Amino acid sequence: MRVAIDILHPAHVHFFRHFREEMLARGHEVLVTSRDKDCTLELLDAFGIPHVRLSTQRAGLGSLAAELAVRTARFVREARRFQPDVMMGIMAPVIALASKPLRTPAVAFYDNESAKSVNRMVYRLADQYCTPEAYTEDAGPNHRRYRGYHELAYLHPNWFTPDERVVRGYGLGDEPLFVLRFVAWESIHDVGEAGLSVDVKRELVRRLSERGRVVITSESPLPAEFEPYRLAIDVHDIHHVLAAATLLVGESSTMASEAACLGTHAFFVSKTGRGVNTEQEARYGNVHCFDHTQGEAVLARLDELLALADLKADGVARGKALVEDNIDVTAWMVELAESYAR
Repeated sequence: MRVAIDILHPAHVHFFRHFREEMLARGHEVLVTSRDKDCTLELLDAFGIPHVRLSTQRAGLGSLAAELAVRTARFVREARRFQPDVMMGIMAPVIALASKPLRTPAVAFYDNESAKSVNRMVYRLADQYCTPEAYTEDAGPNHRRYRGYHELAYLHPNWFTPDERVVRGYGLGDEPLFVLRFVAWESIHDVGEAGLSVDVKRELVRRLSERGRVVITSESPLPAEFEPYRLAIDVHDIHHVLAAATLLVGESSTMASEAACLGTHAFFVSKTGRGVNTEQEARYGNVHCFDHTQGEAVLARLDELLALADLKADGVARGKALVEDNIDVTAWMVELAESYAR
């Protein structure tokens, strides 16, 4: 069979990478279309994934809408050449819009309830809308839930083994490691969003620096005072670093979930929450969710965690319980895709 995959974000590369490999190994053909956003193209190239770039991310709601129109037209053109049996994507506005003129099933994966307008459009147009069980909205009659998280499509032990040698190769790992993650708030689902204040970021750096090594990964340029902490690594090595870290504090729902899957306690700070992270906090206790106004609460919870006798061992135990409780998402995706061939 033929499968088309539309990639909008760096995390989507990870999500579909092993799925693509499995489909090719089974004799299927796969087309990947891409978007120039952050390190998306760099990741695709690093993993040796051929792709057709359709657009470059634009800032602002009007520009994002214009990009969507251009991107959809280009995707339809590429798909008509390829003739897919099924199209797949995360969030998936492009394949949802393209499914009607192409008369091809669109399967959308998503775990973010905050992009209300796009989500409602995709709910109506996608043949299947696949989410973790923790997703808090009802996507309608085509909604299909699975017991897992997006991040277990690439961080499940069947697909990923942390390598301390990679971490030590960057001069990290000899002391407790703390990762801070700042986002740019430029995606369509980030409209109206907010995260950590500069004052809280500054205090996080101060307190954590007293305990070990602090590194920062950021989607946007950093203020000069934070630049010395910037994490300079190959983009495809970030999960080895997260697995070695004692703690992640940041504004990324995805990286918080990744850290939890890898046995690392994580903070997720944003104006809106996510069902996935809320479930991980309630069920496994290794994600700690706060909104953008709760800077003092973030710092208080940070102090509580740092006071634990062995925070890393605690995170590893909770991460193990999380993995054992959920499915290998890539294996589930392969079965879903092949059902369209049958």
